[in-house]
Amino acid sequence: MKISQKDALLWFTFFASLPEGEELLNRQQEIVYAVFAQIEDAVEARHAALRQQIPGLQTLDDRTYFVGDPAKFPRGCRSCLLGTGLSAIRKTNRCNLACKFCYNYGEMEQIPPIGEGMWEIGGTKFREQDIAKLLSIQKNPTGVSYVYLEPFMEIEKYYGVIRIFHEAGIHQHLYTNGTLATEENLRALGEAGLDELRFNLGASGCADSVIRNMAIAKRYIPAVGIETPMTPEFFAAFSEKKQAVLNTGLDFINCAELHLNSNNIGNYAGENMYICRHGYISPVWSRELTFRLMKQAGDEGWPIVVHDCSNETKFARDLHLRGQEGGWFGASSYGCEFSVIPYDAFLPILRDESFRFLEEEPLPEGYRPGELLY
Repeated sequence: MKISQKDALLWFTFFASLPEGEELLNRQQEIVYAVFAQIEDAVEARHAALRQQIPGLQTLDDRTYFVGDPAKFPRGCRSCLLGTGLSAIRKTNRCNLACKFCYNYGEMEQIPPIGEGMWEIGGTKFREQDIAKLLSIQKNPTGVSYVYLEPFMEIEKYYGVIRIFHEAGIHQHLYTNGTLATEENLRALGEAGLDELRFNLGASGCADSVIRNMAIAKRYIPAVGIETPMTPEFFAAFSEKKQAVLNTGLDFINCAELHLNSNNIGNYAGENMYICRHGYISPVWSRELTFRLMKQAGDEGWPIVVHDCSNETKFARDLHLRGQEGGWFGASSYGCEFSVIPYDAFLPILRDESFRFLEEEPLPEGYRPGELLY
């Protein structure tokens, strides 16, 4: 059904007022999905219009969009989208910053440790000396990534493991906010064999010290880039320091579409939200900022790749990875971060007179207030 924005607001106001745990009737669920479809259709139409303005727009096997030299497209992302996967290696459960967009916002002190001397790979705990056994038994991935909060809190522990995977010929990338990087530890990472370092430049507000660290990293590590949730704050800060960032010699910017969970959604209350394929919930402005940055990169001929790491990209990623694992046709781990839909999060976009559904029609009989029986 092509529910109207007025009716959508009426019903979602009602759903948001229901007691926690109360389940919707089947027809009420149909209404919810109709509203999600209407919002998503309108958002995608805006995305399509923005893409048409981007010169030199390319795709990676129709799985994601980017602009720039394909040779600079990050190999870690190629592994994720085209290879045998991107295994996450977890070690550090602490961070020196508290970013409002972080998926662990507000619970930093409750993040459980991996364990002294232990590394978590594929959900299993290993000691460093066990990794050679793992590599000899299982099929090696095309790439691995070091995640789980800020590795530079204890970066000296990473060198040996990076060296092992480097000797096995596996591409490795690591994420950091960059504030604890030094020439000494960046050189050590390069000597250990790290292939790719990704700076969350938005975490520091594009701090000058982090931009300098990016330039230093480029001396020792083959590929250096930015991977940051696209927010208005980052977009504004980057715009002020664009040339300084480009002068570092970085290779790419991964523009991550910000998606929300129960930890960080309160930090974005009142923003226009949409839900992508009944999965990730995101502010509408996040991917639109990505396309604005990509257009600027194309117009000005930036010597880097700017990549649209969007919800759609992650949808394609999970389809690919489940296929690589031998999953059934259509299987994917992509899904919603919320056990219960936060209906109130969609009220602002339904109230926004500048955001309009593409096509509307009256609710069919049996779906209007007072008519629902099942």
